[in-house]
Amino acid sequence: MAPFYNRPKIQEDLSSITPIKDSEHFMVSAFIDHRLDGVIRVISIINRNSLQQLYCVYCSPTKMITEYECRTVQADVQIHSDHFGFPFHVSDVICKGKHTQNATHVLISTKYPDNNNNNMDYLPIKNRARTNTFKFNFTICISNVFGDYNNVLQFAQTMEMYKLLGVQHVVIYNTSCGPDLDKLLKHYETEGILEIVSWPIDKFLNPSPGWNFQEFKGDLHYYGQLVTLNECIYRHMYQSRYVLLNDIDEIIMPYKHTNLPSLMKDLQSAHPGVGVFLIENHIFPKTQFEDSGKFKRAEWHNIPGVNIMEHIYREPDRKNVYNPTKMIVNPRKVQQTSVHSTLEDFGGSYHVPFDVCRIVHVRVPLQEHLTKNQLFVDKRVWGFEQELIPNVDQALNFSGAATTAASSLPVSTLKAMGRRPSAAYEREFSIPQSSRPESAPVHESSPESVQASELSQRSALTPAQRRRPRKKKRSPACPTPEHSPMLASEPELSPESVRHD
Repeated sequence: MAPFYNRPKIQEDLSSITPIKDSEHFMVSAFIDHRLDGVIRVISIINRNSLQQLYCVYCSPTKMITEYECRTVQADVQIHSDHFGFPFHVSDVICKGKHTQNATHVLISTKYPDNNNNNMDYLPIKNRARTNTFKFNFTICISNVFGDYNNVLQFAQTMEMYKLLGVQHVVIYNTSCGPDLDKLLKHYETEGILEIVSWPIDKFLNPSPGWNFQEFKGDLHYYGQLVTLNECIYRHMYQSRYVLLNDIDEIIMPYKHTNLPSLMKDLQSAHPGVGVFLIENHIFPKTQFEDSGKFKRAEWHNIPGVNIMEHIYREPDRKNVYNPTKMIVNPRKVQQTSVHSTLEDFGGSYHVPFDVCRIVHVRVPLQEHLTKNQLFVDKRVWGFEQELIPNVDQALNFSGAATTAASSLPVSTLKAMGRRPSAAYEREFSIPQSSRPESAPVHESSPESVQASELSQRSALTPAQRRRPRKKKRSPACPTPEHSPMLASEPELSPESVRHD
């Protein structure tokens, strides 16, 4: 039987990262896992090169409201398999013992038993109540923002697009961002759709700006992306019916449905036991502009970031290279996740056909050698322009981002917008507006011919090639989006590098 003792008070730690005393490890958050007989799961960051025995100290309130009964048990440390060579990695510290489902607080300790934890901070345990009713139908988990990311226009367009698609809640783990994006984040937080989780990982470790240790070095993969994705799933286990796991510049876009609720209704009906739906990533190069210029709006001229409405050309599939996927998941059916697929789940997964739903990912090209004539025309985002554009304008105005940008607009642009610049402003900023480079003419294909062409390309692949990969203080200086670590290239996966099951 685990030793226990009474203590008069619990010091609760509300920070997102907590060092484990006398170790090189960290606690992040704690949850009751009702699927595994009510064990306590502590999402943690473990140094794989400094392993040691850990213990769980979990506490439950007694009949005396101000007193707790605490027990100490040996912990089971489960390091996730997708560490990419980094020394620190997301792990589950599992606490099994008597009455764990009644515990309200937990502490990870290096000593057993330890009755001297009065000055230690305990994590509150979440998900103590199991429910089948949810506050949200769709929540987006954006793993982390860092490196003074300041892509304001694309973020506003993405947020407003997701609202039109039926998303009610977005979560961002924020290490740092640019000053303009900061205003927009605060606007959406005030509006109620955005939850900002402080993620000061750089105060504890030397996080890597990339995904591969050999290339990027550092202590922890991609500023802790895998930690936050797993934490977000458990955080919304009983808050959201579905959780979308994608990056800040990606839109999971239905192509045969008007919104996400209708998409998931059909997918879940066709695959009732599945809890993980894999959505293919498709690149829309931000270096290729549509020719008419109809969305080159004066109001957005000086807003930092990319205008996704101008980029309707999509790269074709690369031969013998897998399209990475992102996911829509039922969080109650996921135990561990990686970036592009789950590591452990309870219901299996389904690879959604690209003509049903795919990711619109406007970013630097992966196939720079392709000319515009070699790209597919994909105007799906244009179908939302009537509602999307005024909603983006409103968000930019309410957040103050549009006002800041307008203060440095060329005089000709201000006049085109119906604004009257002062004489002093006109003397200082009377600069001709730069024009976009001319692009080569493109013959637009019909949606049917595009789909037939792409399906014929895919039919040439073997079944094995078509299968998904599996597991085994803010600075005022903001880099341009193409230099932002958030837009680092996805790793390419060759058929030889992926295990098939």
